[in-house]
Order: sequence, then C-alpha cells, then structure tokens
Amino acid sequence: MSTSDPILWPDPARQAAFEQWLAPLCATHGLDRSTLAPASADASFRRYFRISGPSPSTTSMIVMDAPPPLEDVCPFLDVGRRIRDAGLHAPRVFAADAAQGFLLLEDLGKRLYLDALREADEAQANHLMRAALAALAQWQRQGSADGLPDFDEALLRREMQLFPDWCVAREFNLSWSGPQLKAWESVTGALVRSALAQPQLAVHRDWMPRNLMVCEPNPGILDHQDAVRGPVTYDLASLLRDAFVSWDEEREIDWAARWWDQARRDGVLAGHPMEDDFGEAWRAIEWMGLQRHLKVMGIFCRLKHRDGKPRYAADLPRFFAYATKVAMRYRELRPLIALIEPMSGPLVTGFSMR
Repeated sequence: MSTSDPILWPDPARQAAFEQWLAPLCATHGLDRSTLAPASADASFRRYFRISGPSPSTTSMIVMDAPPPLEDVCPFLDVGRRIRDAGLHAPRVFAADAAQGFLLLEDLGKRLYLDALREADEAQANHLMRAALAALAQWQRQGSADGLPDFDEALLRREMQLFPDWCVAREFNLSWSGPQLKAWESVTGALVRSALAQPQLAVHRDWMPRNLMVCEPNPGILDHQDAVRGPVTYDLASLLRDAFVSWDEEREIDWAARWWDQARRDGVLAGHPMEDDFGEAWRAIEWMGLQRHLKVMGIFCRLKHRDGKPRYAADLPRFFAYATKVAMRYRELRPLIALIEPMSGPLVTGFSMR
C-alpha cells in the first residue's frame, strides 16, 4: 500500500470512534493528525497508519486499526510483552484501546527484511539471516510459552485441511477419490506425528522476512499475535522456506546447522533424537515446512476466493516446488506427489526458486 493512498472508512461510526481516540494522543505525543497516512496492510483485517509530528525530525509512530469482532488485539499485546521480556525488539505500545481495536505503536521503520534480502549480496544476506537466527535462538531460549494455545493435533490438522478445501476444491476445482483421501491421511498423519514429537516451546508462527524489520536493535519483530506453544522447528522452517524469497539448499543447510548448534548449546533439543543428529533435525525442519506450506497454499487460495485478495495466489508455484521437493525425498511423504501433480505440474514447470 502506498503512503499516498487515501484512508477509506467504510463504517462512518468506526471513523468517528477512531478520530475521538486519536485526538488526545496527538496532543500527548506531539503528533500531527494531518500526517496520518497508510503504512501497510496485511492478509488479515488489520490496517496500519504512520503518523508523525509537525517537524520532519519528529519520531513517527504507527497506528493499528483492528476492527472487532474481526480482529482481537489482546493476543498481539500479550505476545509483544513476551517478546520484549525475552530481550527482543517487538514494537512498544504507547496507547491501547483493546475494546475498540486501536493501538499506538513504536514505528520500527520502513525496511522489511524481505526487501533487504532481495537486494542483498551474499555477505549482506548472511549478516541479516544470522541476526534473525540469533534472535530466534533467544526467543526459543527465553520466550515464555506459559498460557499460549497449544499447537496440538487438532490445530495442525485444521491448518492442513485448508489445502484440500481451498486449493484443491476451490482454486483447481478438483475432488479426491477414496484412495486419494487415504493417501492424504497417510501424509498428514506422518506430519502431525513428527510435529508433536518435537520439543514444544514458544512459537511465533510467522517468523519470516515479511514480518522482520531491519532496525536497531535488529531485527524488529512484527505480526506476533498468533503465537502458540508448539514444535521447535516451526519458526526456523518459516524463516528458511519463505513465501516470498527462496534460497539454494546449501545456504538453507548452513543456516539450519547454525541454528541446530545453538539450540543444542541452549538445551532446547534436550532428549530428542535431533539433539545428536543434524540429519534428524533437517528431516524435522523439512517436514515441518511441508505442514506449513500446505496450510499457506490453502490460505492464499482462501484470500483469493473469499477475501478478494488474489495477489497472494501468485506465489503458489513456489509452494508447490517446496512441497514436491520434500515429498520426493521421504518415503512416507511420497503419496503426496500424485495428489499435487495435477495442480503443480503446469505451475512448477520453468519456475525458479529465487
């Protein structure tokens, strides 16, 4: 979203409530209402605006508009506190009206990790990714999972079910036969067992370049409201096999090995087979990534067909390429190949993982 786009309010009552909430904050924090402009939007119903003071040198802030009951800002506030308590950089909250879904937040800048990585040379990419890995290790070591929802079997399966519901049936207009459904159950069952067998700790659940900011201290961490208590490899898989940028496997393995070495030293892998076997850790990372990719393909198609946001579906070839590579590598996952090939074949042909 461009900062020159107008701010549209389909609901006049919400606009009035917003203006009433913002006016005293402008006075308190020295902000100029006339500078309010769109900052970004995401795949949810949340919107973000940037506002600054009358002088260009004045520190800007971010306003979140999260209309209830479509969005609940309480998890965002809770997990943000957990991230800051772990010594990491989530945006500070200057004012919050949780009932109305309005927040005034620290501005972490305009430089997404995603943009920086796309423009980076090899050395710069290594520097950024190692900072993200160090922050992830600190989150896994010090982030509190107490009271977070469990990433349990029901949630794992509910996420993966988005793929047949929205990608297979809605995007490609296909239906699976009984044997195909049995193959799907075999693959998803294996992915669930792998996830639940891992050490369980605080999981951001979207630790990817689009939700990390290049700032000081680096990185800034956004979009953390969906955190759960779940598998230790989930956030790493999200970082290494992203929706919008891909890496050659040699670099993925190098970064994964650095995470693994730190996780062993921190004790977060204690008692699990991957503690002493990087090959087992790599398998768990790949399987966890596949679970996530099936979910995300379903979400991207749902955004297109239900929410009128078709741009996300443009990245389906990347996800089919991820899924195909992993399914071909492991015997337990190979039944997935026949399920996705009618959809993935035309999309993956000629696709470059860049």
